[in-house]
Amino acid sequence: MPRVVRSPRSAVRRPVTIGVVGVLVLAVGYLVAAAVVPFAPASATTTTYAAPTSTVPELRFPDYGATAVQATGFPESLRTSGDDQARSIASITKVVTALVVLDAKPLDRGESGPRIRFDAEMRALYAQYLAQNGEVAPMPEGLRLSEHQTMQVMLMESANNYAGALALWAFGSMQGYERAASAWLDEHGLDDTTIHEPTGLDPDNRSTATDLVRLGQLALADPVVQEIVGTERVTVPGAGAIENSNKLLGLDGIEGIKTGTLDEAGACLLFAATYERGGRQVTVVGVMLGGVDHPSLDVDVRRLLRSVADNFQVITLAHAGQTFGTFSTPWRDEADAVAAEASEVLVWGETEVTAKTRLDRITFGDRGERVGSVRFSVEDHDPVTVPLVLGHSIEDPGVWWRWTNPFQGVEVDAA
Repeated sequence: MPRVVRSPRSAVRRPVTIGVVGVLVLAVGYLVAAAVVPFAPASATTTTYAAPTSTVPELRFPDYGATAVQATGFPESLRTSGDDQARSIASITKVVTALVVLDAKPLDRGESGPRIRFDAEMRALYAQYLAQNGEVAPMPEGLRLSEHQTMQVMLMESANNYAGALALWAFGSMQGYERAASAWLDEHGLDDTTIHEPTGLDPDNRSTATDLVRLGQLALADPVVQEIVGTERVTVPGAGAIENSNKLLGLDGIEGIKTGTLDEAGACLLFAATYERGGRQVTVVGVMLGGVDHPSLDVDVRRLLRSVADNFQVITLAHAGQTFGTFSTPWRDEADAVAAEASEVLVWGETEVTAKTRLDRITFGDRGERVGSVRFSVEDHDPVTVPLVLGHSIEDPGVWWRWTNPFQGVEVDAA
């Protein structure tokens, strides 16, 4: 059998071929791995938020008695002047009477309610209160009025005999009224208010200015009372033409609420006014106690209300497109996280604003894609959250960058 002799050259070629193939396999493996390995999320940094500035309010208070004022829905706006003692409140008492009676004999807005027959005991109140130099309105024998009409005469004309008649009708006696009023005041947290009778002729009907601001807010929250105290004039059968004793109605946005006059109390006014600020309606409620007379008190009320209204401010929390953070990638691409929309808030006076930004974990993303949010904390207001979106797209850098920057920015499995 012939003998086969292997060439030394072919024996050398075989290891070289195997080595080349191995290098090619490794190279291809690298290229494939580099092309498909996932990137870690882009690094994210937040910007420093510059809070908007607001001013410290300067209100124009009178230099007498006791005054308090507050914009409803803006608890930080409560401001007071003068003493904080319980003072005689005169006919502001009738607001309590209206609310206490409506608590016992409810009415819906637009309803007349049950008819009241004014009996001899009720009619006798005319002479009784007139003898005390109190305001009264005619109450002829046989008169019957609805609950709503009776309240109109009481609140608009400030007729004491109609306040007394309502108390007797609803509770059977003045003592019954006093018990009901006390319970109602306790229920509504008016701890510094004391009411003994329904008219305000008793100087021991007393309250503080801050309690009365709360009372005014309760009055405006009742649609029946709100409608009556904002009515300038009406004709009531038997009582005649009734004009509101509040001469400020319709001036400077004023829409109520109740006058009061008594030697021990001075000139008093529980007032409310509504303004449009920042695209919304805001209502200011206040009270002045202890004025010399109503003409001068009215001037002081209007001056104070203007100073309150001037302290409403619309502050911008974020502009649309405002940057709140930045995403950076290993291939030197950057994209801002920007506010998707503008956001504003109506504040009163000096208000603290802070912001907390949250950015999502992203690697790539399209322009306009949501990537986080910023939450604004506004003093004495509900938090406001604004979505953040990419200012422009973050795209894959492509295979060439991956091949020439081996495994930069790849996601590492912490496990």
